[in-house]
Amino acid sequence: MAKIKTSYVCNECGGTCPKWEGKCPHCGAWNTLVESVAAPAATAHRFAPLAGASPVRSLSEIEARELPRQPSGIPEFDRVLGGGLVAGAVVLIGGDPGIGKSTLLLQALASLSNAVSVLYVTGEESAEQVALRARRLELSTGEVNLLAEIRLEAIVAALAEQRPAVAVIDSIQTLYSSELSAAPGSVSQVRECAAQLTRFAKQTGITIVLIGHVTKDGTLAGPRVLEHIVDTVLYFEGDTHSSFRLIRAFKNRFGAVNELGVFAMTDRGLRGVANPSALFLSQHDTDVAGSCVMATQEGSRPLLVEIQALVDSAHVPNPRRLSVGLESTRLAMLLAVLHRHAGVATYDQDVFVNAVGGVKITEPAADLPVLLAIMSSLRNKPLPKGLIVFGEVGLAGEIRPAPRGQERLKEAAKLGFNLALIPKANAPRHPIEGLEVWPVDRVDAAIDRLR
Repeated sequence: MAKIKTSYVCNECGGTCPKWEGKCPHCGAWNTLVESVAAPAATAHRFAPLAGASPVRSLSEIEARELPRQPSGIPEFDRVLGGGLVAGAVVLIGGDPGIGKSTLLLQALASLSNAVSVLYVTGEESAEQVALRARRLELSTGEVNLLAEIRLEAIVAALAEQRPAVAVIDSIQTLYSSELSAAPGSVSQVRECAAQLTRFAKQTGITIVLIGHVTKDGTLAGPRVLEHIVDTVLYFEGDTHSSFRLIRAFKNRFGAVNELGVFAMTDRGLRGVANPSALFLSQHDTDVAGSCVMATQEGSRPLLVEIQALVDSAHVPNPRRLSVGLESTRLAMLLAVLHRHAGVATYDQDVFVNAVGGVKITEPAADLPVLLAIMSSLRNKPLPKGLIVFGEVGLAGEIRPAPRGQERLKEAAKLGFNLALIPKANAPRHPIEGLEVWPVDRVDAAIDRLR
């Protein structure tokens, strides 16, 4: 028998090497090369163009038009997509096992089936299992077509025959192409199946939604090129012990990135949350120290999130600095600014900071709320009731403006907040009804204002 030829493929960039190496020579990543059966020589039809041959034209001659969108029937899902599904787009959604990816897309297909033709391709569950879930969720699936198949050629043939407007592939890691001898889920199979499905979607105008597995560190499994192939990359986040789920867009060729969709898991599936700010605010019977509410911006949506801080005497030589939902390195920087420009030392204190509700805040506008929450806990003195705060803190002690400050203030006023401590540059030109604004430009000025 002829010896099977193997090669080593990088999980990050998809580059191949004839032998194993600790460091990928293509992208420089360590320990990412995995053994895979070498792919056969490429045939002509596998690399067919996305469309027919066309002459070279000037960019100004090409007519630009708005792409029509098909609403999925789930407003929170449409928000993350940028308004709805685009014909010919390929969407990749990843998340932890059991977080609700299949449930959400089955709900979306059931809603879409009332207006367009849809197809659900399942490779991980049997047809009976999918039907059982639809019955449990009490979905109207009379117009939802189902195909239980993992061979790529059979799936493409079914898509060409049925010509649905929207198709869901659950999941991309279970598919395999008979032209490759590698096992399903291998780097070469995932890359080739995703590339062929993307090429088919562009040729036919079918919207394809791919469900992807994630690794133990939370990134999408498979080669990094998988995220480059598709048009939109969504991540399903949330604690399995909590009933709330978040969807973030990390890449979107047809809309804004960093959009956030908030869902609640119920016994009848996922339901969009109309007022997500209420999820991230704790309900206290009395005023408590160490709590500060900030107005953050997730894409085009302003959200109110409670920041909690606990400062306690350190019982070890090296005080601990721990943050959940916020950048820990930025916490150390803020404590240094607090000492240098406000004269407040925490070198003998343990400092713990938490963003309520499991939300992750990456924008620098959380700097000022974190500092005020730390000061409130250190003094054991609650902040004024109805206070909203946002602002970036610089190393020189200055408070810098945050983008879209007016929208943050309007969201706070809508939810009943009556006092805002904000950067001076974000001060509104016209007063906002029911909201008193305290503009500040220095850290020490902000702390003195709340004494």
